[in-house]
Amino acid sequence: MTNNENLENISTEDVYSNTVSNKDRTSVGKKVTFNTASVKDYATSEAYKTFRTNLFFCGNDIKTIVITSCREGEGKSTVSTELAKSLAENGKRTLLIDADMRKSVMLKKRNVYAGEVLGLSEILSGICNVNEALYNTQLEGFDVIFSGPFPPNPVELMASNLSKLLESLKESYDYIIIDSPPLGQVIDAAVIATCCDAAIMVISNKKTNRRVAINVKNQLQKSGCRILGAVLNEIEKGASYNRNKYYGKYMYKY
Repeated sequence: MTNNENLENISTEDVYSNTVSNKDRTSVGKKVTFNTASVKDYATSEAYKTFRTNLFFCGNDIKTIVITSCREGEGKSTVSTELAKSLAENGKRTLLIDADMRKSVMLKKRNVYAGEVLGLSEILSGICNVNEALYNTQLEGFDVIFSGPFPPNPVELMASNLSKLLESLKESYDYIIIDSPPLGQVIDAAVIATCCDAAIMVISNKKTNRRVAINVKNQLQKSGCRILGAVLNEIEKGASYNRNKYYGKYMYKY
């Protein structure tokens, strides 16, 4: 690890100055095989395509999107990954950032074998630059920045440095999808949202009730970030819900 004395000698310009350009993006990052756990169910596959299309209709000014949930285990990381994959398949240069620096499972869940992996926490701490933590996947136009090791001050790191990082990355990507920790448990997602163009909530039909969902939605609104809507996850096949009665109109705001 880099000690505090060394960190003082690393400027933020050094960290972000090597941001990959549009032309060189595919050749700069390290290569990894990233298991996207592609859905084989036709209905689910079509749902992600509809999700992607709805996102396009939200406007060309939406480039950085934070995705959060009320609690862990609601499918937030899967939704983030599949959305990023779907955007890349549509020809959009897409970057997926794992911003859950507290309890990330992406490396293990996606069966990524890349040796010593540098990540977001090391970029924000000044330990490495963007190019050193950028990973090209086997999917054309789909890159990843992993979370990195757990830092002692994740909220402070993001509040201080994330906005500048995202602004520099916008020059290289059409969409940046940020998988954040569940807002119902830690405040990280609200901090990330202040740096993003939009936010999306993932809500499990089996694990989260209306009151909890509304509380998290209200907390997210305080960040000033535009909430595009929410993904209602883990719905049983054949189930039918009254959208206004169940979670409220904000859930279907696309």
